[in-house]
Amino acid sequence: MKGRRRSVLAALVVVALAAAVVLGVSSRSVGTKPAAAAPASGCTFANGIKHVIQIQFDNTHFLRDNGNVPSDLEQMPHLLNFIKGNGTLLTDDHTVLISHTATGILSTQTGVYPDRMGQPVSNSFRYFTPSGASRTGVAFAYWTAPLFDPAGPPFPPAGQTDLTPEMINENGKIAPAPWVPFTRDGCDVGEVATANTILENTGIDIPSFFGPGSPEAIQANADSPGASASTIVFPSTRSRTSAQSPSRDESPTSSIIRAP
Repeated sequence: MKGRRRSVLAALVVVALAAAVVLGVSSRSVGTKPAAAAPASGCTFANGIKHVIQIQFDNTHFLRDNGNVPSDLEQMPHLLNFIKGNGTLLTDDHTVLISHTATGILSTQTGVYPDRMGQPVSNSFRYFTPSGASRTGVAFAYWTAPLFDPAGPPFPPAGQTDLTPEMINENGKIAPAPWVPFTRDGCDVGEVATANTILENTGIDIPSFFGPGSPEAIQANADSPGASASTIVFPSTRSRTSAQSPSRDESPTSSIIRAP
């Protein structure tokens, strides 16, 4: 997302009816027992909708940045036609500022501006220690994890001083997860390669999800001691303080003061 004038295609939402997603056979062999009916689920949507699929493309544009150069989607006509034929194409949707991968995806996931879900600048940042020094934090960590300081092992590392939630909201709590409304209604939710909803960085995600003393955490540490998996740290000037104060943009260089 970063560095592009207009991020128009934020997400594709495909709402599929049962007839479109369930493949059946119209006949069966004589004597074959019919398949047992699937157990009833409490998952219900209005108007006969059976599935909701949300796909988000990072840095994919509908409009042209340069009038003489075809846009991203113009250069991918099969994707453009798939969106038009199966979902809803939003051509007046704009990414949050400052635009970067984690901030854009997590704003879509939460439905709020990034100062209300903990990642106003990404994909990495600096946070203040009580001495006034700063340390690196990373935006990609599981939803319920503490701030991800990649200096371990262990995780969190011994020198980490800010253990407030990675996905902190304006009330100092973990921002509501996007799957909650669905699971509370009895629906199953699956996530693939989506920021902070999957176990991406084993160093912090495994102990956060399973517990620091769990067999999974012990195995992850033994298999790849000290590894933080796919983390790539990008320079940033986001800062985070331990005193209560509102989030705010301070300059075009994106220095952010954020409080738990």
